[in-house]
Amino acid sequence: MSRHSSVFRRFMISYIVILIIPSIAGYMSYRTSISVTRSVSIENGVTLLQKSKEILERRMAEVEGFTRQLAINPDLNVLMNEKPAGEQANVYGIWKMMRDVLSFGQTNDFLQHFFIYLGNYNVVLTPGSAYFRPEHYYESFKYADLSLAEWKQKVLGQTHRSEIMPLRPFVSKGAQTSVVTYMQSLPLDSFNGLSPAVAVVVIDEETIASLLSGFTDRYGGWAYVSDAQGRLIGVRGMDEAEAARMNGDGKLDPSLVSQYYGDDLVITIRSAANDWVYRAGIPRQTLLENANKIKFITWTVTGIALLLGLLIGILLSYRNSAPIHRLIGIMKEQFGQDDGASRNAYDFLHGNIAEVITSNKRLESELRRQRPLLRDAFLKRLIAGEFQTRDEIWAAAAQADAGLAGASGYAGILQINGYAGMDSVDILNELSASRLLLKQALLERTGDVHTTDLGSDKIVLLFVPRSETAESVEASRASIAGQLAELAHTAFEAYRISVTVAMGDAFDSETEVSASYEQAKMTLEYAQTASRSGILWYGEIRMSSATYYYPLDTELRLIGTIRAGEVEEAERIVQAIMVQNAERRDLSPEMRHQLVGELKGTLLKLLDQKAFQESELFEAVKDRIIGIQAAEKLETIRTEVNDVIASLCAQINSRKNDAHTRIVEEIKRFVGERYADPDLTLYRVAEHVERPEKYISQLFKETTGTNLSDHLEQVRIHRASQLLRQSDRTVDDIAANVGYNSSHSFRRAFKRVTGVSPSNYRQSPHD
Repeated sequence: MSRHSSVFRRFMISYIVILIIPSIAGYMSYRTSISVTRSVSIENGVTLLQKSKEILERRMAEVEGFTRQLAINPDLNVLMNEKPAGEQANVYGIWKMMRDVLSFGQTNDFLQHFFIYLGNYNVVLTPGSAYFRPEHYYESFKYADLSLAEWKQKVLGQTHRSEIMPLRPFVSKGAQTSVVTYMQSLPLDSFNGLSPAVAVVVIDEETIASLLSGFTDRYGGWAYVSDAQGRLIGVRGMDEAEAARMNGDGKLDPSLVSQYYGDDLVITIRSAANDWVYRAGIPRQTLLENANKIKFITWTVTGIALLLGLLIGILLSYRNSAPIHRLIGIMKEQFGQDDGASRNAYDFLHGNIAEVITSNKRLESELRRQRPLLRDAFLKRLIAGEFQTRDEIWAAAAQADAGLAGASGYAGILQINGYAGMDSVDILNELSASRLLLKQALLERTGDVHTTDLGSDKIVLLFVPRSETAESVEASRASIAGQLAELAHTAFEAYRISVTVAMGDAFDSETEVSASYEQAKMTLEYAQTASRSGILWYGEIRMSSATYYYPLDTELRLIGTIRAGEVEEAERIVQAIMVQNAERRDLSPEMRHQLVGELKGTLLKLLDQKAFQESELFEAVKDRIIGIQAAEKLETIRTEVNDVIASLCAQINSRKNDAHTRIVEEIKRFVGERYADPDLTLYRVAEHVERPEKYISQLFKETTGTNLSDHLEQVRIHRASQLLRQSDRTVDDIAANVGYNSSHSFRRAFKRVTGVSPSNYRQSPHD
């Protein structure tokens, strides 16, 4: 404590001030809270009643939406429009319709009891049952005050348009209750006469009244809902007769939101959607009880808060001052002791952190300044074929901001003529100026070119057209030829600079840039030997067949590609080798034999590694390599080499997949053990498996098809569902037990995964 007592005291004083200010504010709030208790109760009551209204309207809208879904149901439309032949009925169609409507009641408890009456078949369809006579349905479900004939006439025999029948006594399989009935004729455009079908939703009064329970449970009062004609829709906290009497009492002013009626504070709101009236009452004694509770709670909470706040302030002061002290120690180790006795800890941190920020800005500025050098170095490595895999090229291109990832185009070399063998200072300065002028002139003509210097009199050109279609390759070549011809003409006319441009064949991916560059080098050598100038393409020359084409960098690139398991890229390299030796050269039998031997040697070098020697396919692949004959056609040799490459890459990828599977299983095991930790993050998982965060995130997604965060959520919700079924613990306890910091976020996650709330899930009779 004494080591950083100054910092500790500063924190402690701040916390004490923070405690004093709300204590004063709490006392002032207490003095005024008593007078506003009534207005707060009214406001809360209106809010609760408004929420009940919104929920009820939403449920009724879902009921109306249900009937609209029925109206467009093709199976129901077929049944409505059929004309039964005698006593025969479309049994399959009725069964299929019963199965279709079976799931509607699972999402809205207002749809627990509904039926569809088909006039042409005189059948009543309910979820799971079909009554081929309405009388059979009436025996189990009927209105106590309606006879069978009246029920048929008022419900089944009339046209209804979103009609609601208010509360009526109802008998459901012998049980007495009261229900509200929603009726809709089908199809929806039925206006006059007898409609083909009627959808009837019977809503139990308890279901509607339960929506008002939030108000009555909180205040111990009563609440009821009536329609525009004053007929009751739902009642809670009183009987229907008392609610009907109060609803018709002229002492209640329907235009007032709040008013006293007897010993109750009555709150009234009206729905703008259907003109229903929502009315609730708060007993006067409840209002006074709340005022007394405010007084007791205010003094009790204030005292406890001051005591706990003081203890927590001491703890937090020590906890927050300790890191600052450690930070000061690190700063002193890095920057030296502060030389001023008057400098406190904050001044010391401020000065050194400001210096760190300044240094960081200088570093960022230096990195931006070095960006062209990085880009130039990347291009030199690219044309030299130093990259082994495509991923390595993409990463380096992103670092250098080169914009070559996934590109295709042409590589070439521009040589300034007339300076061979000259290396004086004046000549070098003149060449530097010439290169700069040529680069600037080229960039003015096209923005699709990347350049880097090659010696003092050469410039490497990488043309990367934006279009990627097959037709655009020839078009881009013609465009490049035109731009280079215009450049050569302008350079000679304006600056008397003569140039020779050697261009390689097109490269289809960034991994083939070095091959196109090598072609440009050979083309330039040919131009120098043949005393050619201007623009020369690799396809226009015929190379000498004194030797075969298989440079070392190509072999290294082939080995690196196979080690990375990239079959397509390796086959593309082999194809380029065959094209160079079959189409660009006339190989003698000896050169052909040496080329095939070199290819076999490359494959045997790969096979000699430990990873392949442990494989069961080692001997078989080795025999296939040795069995490649130089006397065969180059196309046959290419096919055999590609088959061997495919076998090697499959073995490598199999080992990779095994390693990936082990990592994913370890992640699942770790998540299954630590899911209850609310601080379990991607960083913690990556730290456990000793892999980068981005790597394990992509690996888990590619292997399982699920994000790691979604998997963690599913594990937590699965465990929570078990606790909901198997224990009586509260939702808050279960949320904390499965790793959620708040019950609100847990409820949202549970509803998102399962489709129902935790309380509904616990009450549901099935999974």
